[in-house]
Amino acid sequence: MGEQITDTRMRRPVITARAAATFEPVGRSVATARAFVRDTLQGWGYADIVDDAVVLTSELVTNAVVHAGTAADVLCLRTDNGVRISVADRYPEREIPLQSTGPAMVHPDREGGRGLLLCGALAARWGVEYTTAQKHVWFHLDLPERPAGTRSAGPALPVDALPVTDARVRVAVVQIDRGGCVTSWNEDAADLFGYEPEQVIGKPLTDFAAWPHTPGTGTGIAEALLLSRWEGSYGIRGADGRVVPVYASHLRVRDADGEASTVCLLVRDHERAILQSPGRPPSTDGNAPVEGRSADPFEVFIGSPAPDDLDGLLQRTVERARDMLDGDAAYLLLATDDETELEVRASTGLPSARQRFARVPVEAGSGRYGSARMPAVHEDLTAVPGAVPLLAGTGMRSVVTVPLKVEGRLTGSLGVAAESAARYTNEEALRLQFAADRIALAVERARLTELEKLRRGSLSFLVEASDLLAGTLDRDQTLALMAQMTVPTLATWCAVYTVADQASEPELSYVLHEDEDRIDGLKTLLKKVDPPEPDPTPGARVWTAPADAAHDAALRTSLRSLGLEESARPSKGPGATLATASAVGGETVVLPLVARNRVIGMLTLGKPTEEHFRQEILELAEDLSRRAALALDNARLYSERTAISQSLQRSLLPPELPDIPGVETEVIYRAAGEGNEVGGDFYDLFPIRNGAYGFAIGDVCGTGPEAAAVTGLARHALRLLAREGFGGPAVLERLNAAILDEGARSRFLTLLYGELWPQEDGSALLKVVCAGHPLPLRLRQDGTVEAAAEPQPLLGVMDDLELYEQTVTLDPGDVLLCVTDGVTERREGTRMLGDDGLTDVLTTCTGLTAGAVAARVLRAVERFAAEPASDDMAILALRVPEVPAA
Repeated sequence: MGEQITDTRMRRPVITARAAATFEPVGRSVATARAFVRDTLQGWGYADIVDDAVVLTSELVTNAVVHAGTAADVLCLRTDNGVRISVADRYPEREIPLQSTGPAMVHPDREGGRGLLLCGALAARWGVEYTTAQKHVWFHLDLPERPAGTRSAGPALPVDALPVTDARVRVAVVQIDRGGCVTSWNEDAADLFGYEPEQVIGKPLTDFAAWPHTPGTGTGIAEALLLSRWEGSYGIRGADGRVVPVYASHLRVRDADGEASTVCLLVRDHERAILQSPGRPPSTDGNAPVEGRSADPFEVFIGSPAPDDLDGLLQRTVERARDMLDGDAAYLLLATDDETELEVRASTGLPSARQRFARVPVEAGSGRYGSARMPAVHEDLTAVPGAVPLLAGTGMRSVVTVPLKVEGRLTGSLGVAAESAARYTNEEALRLQFAADRIALAVERARLTELEKLRRGSLSFLVEASDLLAGTLDRDQTLALMAQMTVPTLATWCAVYTVADQASEPELSYVLHEDEDRIDGLKTLLKKVDPPEPDPTPGARVWTAPADAAHDAALRTSLRSLGLEESARPSKGPGATLATASAVGGETVVLPLVARNRVIGMLTLGKPTEEHFRQEILELAEDLSRRAALALDNARLYSERTAISQSLQRSLLPPELPDIPGVETEVIYRAAGEGNEVGGDFYDLFPIRNGAYGFAIGDVCGTGPEAAAVTGLARHALRLLAREGFGGPAVLERLNAAILDEGARSRFLTLLYGELWPQEDGSALLKVVCAGHPLPLRLRQDGTVEAAAEPQPLLGVMDDLELYEQTVTLDPGDVLLCVTDGVTERREGTRMLGDDGLTDVLTTCTGLTAGAVAARVLRAVERFAAEPASDDMAILALRVPEVPAA
């Protein structure tokens, strides 16, 4: 046992780089931690494992900052054999979710359990370590194996058997940007073709290339430059006008800024051995020995080196199939997971932009010729229109198709077509089937690898999407997030329709295109098209209306620009309409937004002209639409709740303050709570009769609807009873009885109520009752401050109250300040403003107007603490202005 332990520890991994960060215990830290890990690994060049690392980090950081409620320390270590990431929280006594061998398995949704289950599924190694202060959960991801060493070698040959070249071999190196223009032209290129760099840089390569053209095909140098790798022969027209035959090797690369370009290596055609990838001698049966060993049937057909990506492998396959049968075109389709449809993934000699990701049914008709599961030969497609929909309008007359099968299961279909009729027989079908059998397993492996990468990327995408959608309750922001997450990741353009209720028509609420210049034209087009039906059926359904409308508009614009239509001439050129038609001319799908068993909208995704969606993308979009629908409905409910709350708040406050002759008045009200929720504080100032005015300021226990009910009862009861002629004590005693009649819904209430009579000598007479409320403060003209009333019992507690009123005379220059306890109980740590602090503030207000007094008090309250106020505040200031000197 000891020897085994020693062996496993003989070589410890060498740490070559490290990165660390700490994240606070708040929800947004999860997204920040994901971005930190993603940026770190991409900076180290480990893009292959980024998705797995981001998913695992997201789960572990969520456990720390959300469930455990502690800060999370994330440490990334780069070693010589992989990456180790550790997430530590500050809660070491938490339980470790263990997987037992019995039936009591940890549930994936249990707090803390899912992250470790994902570690077990995705990581090469993982573990949990405890210290006295922290708990560390770590995982290790191995780097994918990359082929290294010799890819191919040839035997030693006699000198006479070596390829013949010129005295000096020249290899032209030409770099082409994504627009097809020359950006680099080396010295050998100038020697071979006679152009100096300044004569060709910035010009399209097509100006100099003499590309062999096959009638009826769409393949050209522009398409070849977009392939990841290409080899072949063509010509370059030199400065003297002669065409120089060359053999070329193209490689598509991406620079440090992410810009794509193509590097072309060119030699004279008779020197092609310098660049040409070594092939293998052909074999009649695919199993003949070569150099003392058996040839690999796959490499015999596909060539060596084999492409290491699915798209490259498929493209090489169709090119080899076309050359093998001397065809004009070839295509390869892969089966969907349910094997009911085939999806075009590669073609040559066909308009690939139009066909890529197009889908056709596996069983297109009755009989063996209508099924992709059996080889088939069509001698003349014109005799059977529609037999092969993929070739409609391409000029192809004959075609041979064979299935790709792995262990008896259909995985794809390979076809070769020709422009002439009766080109192929059963003999060619057998040859093609033999080649398909050689590459079927390799294609399926590459497809599954691609699907696994897509699945992991989709999981990471959905994790981030859910986090973003959960981070807002604003309807407009939710709509914008839905569109921004789909464009350009899933689609070229997106439109979101919303449905207010079952009787309402869908409304176009948000439009986004990856090209901002296309948004206005797209929005105008969609407004002219009837919206899609709000069908609750899950899944994506095709919607042809936008593409049809765009094509019709483009056609009418073109006819008017040519003078072939006498209707109103266009005010602008056809560019905008034609561009819009191209932008929306591809496949368009609609996904329902269903929340709480109701269709609340539709998510519309579109592609440009002749492009189609992959099935995997549609499935990802469907998952996203379900999450987005719930987020959108939550935002709607929150918006409605906020609107109701604000409307109720406004209804509980006086519509306007009356002008009192000879008295300045000012009221400031601040309700605590997000969105100005209905508060428990209230105020009122109203005329009673015969020059008398009533004023009140109160505070109901608590907030929300229950407090609002008591607030409304108190404010309206005060006005009604005061105008019926009751004095202050009688008004409050009857209000107390009304509150107690509310029973379990009642809330106790502190209330300061007073009546005011302006006097002819410039003073003001007040009669005040203070029922459990902070005492009103009187500021005299000499700067002294004193309480203007005595405390009495609050309302809503005792049945029999005996209250009394006190008389106060405000002389010219005096101020009466009334506040709620949100002012006096303002806190900063253990400190509180209190009655003394308010008194100190008021003593500095001598000579100020009522408005200035209220503003100074509010400013002092806000400055007392850095945090926002947690309680409602109301401030009422009454001031008798000084009598001007005669």
